[in-house]
Amino acid sequence: MQNTPRPPVEPGQVPVRGWRDSDLDRLCGPAAAAAAFAVRPDSVLRLFYAATRRREVGPLCAIMARTRRPYREVTPEELVRIAGTEHHGGVVAVAVPREVPALGAGPFPTALLAAPVLPLLDGIGNPHNFGAIARSAAFFGCAGVMLSDDPRQCLPSDAAYRIAEGGLEHLSLLRLANPAVALRALAPRFTTVAAVAAGGVAPEALPRGKPFVLALGNEEFGLPGLTAAACAHRVTLPGSGRVESLNVSVAAAVLIHAMSA
Repeated sequence: MQNTPRPPVEPGQVPVRGWRDSDLDRLCGPAAAAAAFAVRPDSVLRLFYAATRRREVGPLCAIMARTRRPYREVTPEELVRIAGTEHHGGVVAVAVPREVPALGAGPFPTALLAAPVLPLLDGIGNPHNFGAIARSAAFFGCAGVMLSDDPRQCLPSDAAYRIAEGGLEHLSLLRLANPAVALRALAPRFTTVAAVAAGGVAPEALPRGKPFVLALGNEEFGLPGLTAAACAHRVTLPGSGRVESLNVSVAAAVLIHAMSA
């Protein structure tokens, strides 16, 4: 997983040098844009919107005006060009990309230890699945998501931010160079669980008393063997048997909800 160092953003300042336009995030839709303004307003560099969203983005435009950053109403055709997609929701915030720092052997961020479930994504390359998992994780109170260095693993992207509907902004994102090693380091503080299509226990049979790390893998191939083997437990959602499994983002939502109860 590539994580190229980028120029830092100082509070209250707009980075002018050292950025290519292609490096920047396009946060499409009112929810994604509003979440970025709520969580990291200094990272938002430009704001564009359609006439139909004028009233909704008024407070965001006021923030841009106070910080002397450009914002403007544009035509639908121009918004498609800026967003790079027709699925822009009438609002596009152009922002500095987030860094994804590496998680070492500890100490772990306090917020991660307090949340009931900490998802670990290993090889999930579809940005729509990543965004949907992030949306569910934020909805159910997760504090962060860990991402493996598997080259298939999706990083934050324009599509993932759009699908997450603001959820990615409310999650700490951490990178794992070696998920198996990280899982063993996390084991004293978490119950580590591998999500598998078959052969695991139902969510209600998992031991309680500690927060969970929930490892989720590539939809076609599942979790890498070393990652699954490093987990203390395996969990499988029982179904009717009419289809083999759920989409990974749907399974993640059901499991996070069940394991958070």
